[in-house]
Amino acid sequence: MLELTIFGILAMFMLGGSLVMISSRQTVFSAFGFLVTMIALAGLFAMLDSQFLAIAQILVSVGAVVILSMLTILTLNANEKALPSERYKFQWILFTSLLVTPFSLLLYKVLSEASQHFSKMQIINSKAIGSALFSEWVLPFEILSILLLTAMVGAIVIAREKIFPNNTKDIS
Repeated sequence: MLELTIFGILAMFMLGGSLVMISSRQTVFSAFGFLVTMIALAGLFAMLDSQFLAIAQILVSVGAVVILSMLTILTLNANEKALPSERYKFQWILFTSLLVTPFSLLLYKVLSEASQHFSKMQIINSKAIGSALFSEWVLPFEILSILLLTAMVGAIVIAREKIFPNNTKDIS
């Protein structure tokens, strides 16, 4: 009964955070909604006895993606009048929800039957995942981090040019 209550609370936080993320016009509030959703997802991973995924979710999604997104959002300083008008936002959300529902039911059916096959698989612990990540996958991991850093710096440069258009210094 306690597990069901905790699951319900985490599911409500996930749905609430997702709704705030989608419906908020302020980018900072959307980022906070994403933060709440990712923390609740980490809680669900912990409930499934997958501590590695819970820790990875907190470190990667919450610790890196959300914080860097918040930094970028606060650096860009996007104000409400610079945002595009979204007249049919909720109609599009409803339409895509109705469009995705059959695929979600199909995915649920496939995954519920696939659990029998997964129970026969070998269990991999976090030590094996960590050694594989830091031995075989170091280069792709670092390339991805450099790519994300370059995108963040590019976004900041583009935003600064829009905020300060005549701030070009002549170096001669």
